[in-house]
Amino acid sequence: MRSRMIPERMMLALAVLCVVMTGGTVDAKVYEPESVTLANGMQVVAITDRRVPVVTHMVWYKVGGADEAPGETGLAHFLEHLLFKGTEKVPSGQFSRTVSRNGGDGNAFTGYDYTAYFQTIASDKLPLVMEMEADRMVNLTLDPDEVASEREVVLEERRSRIDNNPGSLLSERTNAALYLNYPYRRPLIGWAHEIKALTRENALAFYRKWYAPNNAVLVVAGDITMDELKPLAEKYYGVIPARAVPDRKRPLEPEQISARRIEFSHPQVGQVSWSRRYQAPSRFYGESDQVMPLDVLAEVIGGGATSRLYRSLVIDRKIALSAGTSYSGSSIGPGTFSFYAVPTEGTSVEALEAAFEAELAAILRDGVDAREVARAVKSMKASAVYARDSVTAPAHAVGQALAIGRTIEEIESWPDQVGAVTQEQVMQAARAILNTPAHVTSILRPKPAS
Repeated sequence: MRSRMIPERMMLALAVLCVVMTGGTVDAKVYEPESVTLANGMQVVAITDRRVPVVTHMVWYKVGGADEAPGETGLAHFLEHLLFKGTEKVPSGQFSRTVSRNGGDGNAFTGYDYTAYFQTIASDKLPLVMEMEADRMVNLTLDPDEVASEREVVLEERRSRIDNNPGSLLSERTNAALYLNYPYRRPLIGWAHEIKALTRENALAFYRKWYAPNNAVLVVAGDITMDELKPLAEKYYGVIPARAVPDRKRPLEPEQISARRIEFSHPQVGQVSWSRRYQAPSRFYGESDQVMPLDVLAEVIGGGATSRLYRSLVIDRKIALSAGTSYSGSSIGPGTFSFYAVPTEGTSVEALEAAFEAELAAILRDGVDAREVARAVKSMKASAVYARDSVTAPAHAVGQALAIGRTIEEIESWPDQVGAVTQEQVMQAARAILNTPAHVTSILRPKPAS
């Protein structure tokens, strides 16, 4: 089975869901999860939705690409692939075949701050997947030949997703420029030359260091209650002894004193595009009280067809085919506030950039109005309601939040928090990040084939 990393664009989208969940007293709830902690330290969460007899079972490990040692980029993702190579009880390939044979599906993904494994399956098959997932938490066996072949699979994944995709190549280089010291500057999939050097011993050492029940969160959403889940969790996961897990040591970013620009031309590019990324606070890095106002700001400036940028650049002036904003503050390290735009035919990317900067200057000079803030908050609250309609989204959102250190109470109070954001707070956060040189501008251009 091929696993999945969380590319940045997906991380940003998931962050929107994760934003559907952050801190204070609880008046308006989101998912209404129940949580217990097993004797071995593993957190267990049930999110009940009885509409269909299906559950999504997820195990989140509190380790990801940002926890790799220097020179071992891609190791967290490589290990995620190897988790499908089996144990003595469940040989290589059997895990996925068993899930499929029982009508379910599953996969895994790696982020900078976590790694997760999941299956969506009929609720009466939950014990089956829990038994197999608990087994590979501690009993992974790695055949050297399978490790070598899987390393080639990862290298091929890198070639197809990154090396053969000019946009991904530019994004990889942009991240490396935006973060000067923090490990988010390294590609999740790893640099090709470092992937080639990863060994069975590297993978097993990482596995034994981080994969422990007391470093994991079990989330089961769907046709299940905590009364039903807890005995199963104790039976399959509760018997695994806790182990010592090291602290996650992350470096700090130095002061940024200059903006950077990256331009990249490639024969595969058919349309020029432009973007700018700013470093921003997150839940656990920098001025965390700016996180919620920045979420609202992103919605106001570029959150859709009614946003400032889209109305000005796409609808009114017709100089952009698309324009928008995203913000990712649900991380342990620094967040990212991003802008993007694609010029229309006949508009130079330089003219588009100048128009964007004029819009940004107007926002910083004149501010946003109360109606824009109210509309953004209303839209974001609606997304929280829609998030419950999926059997997988609640498990994903709650698991991601808990894996980076958030609490159930913070998750559930998100509607109250976003509803309390003021126009003044939005502008304070905007001025704090958009007036700094902590940004990178990227331009992707077509290049005639020689």
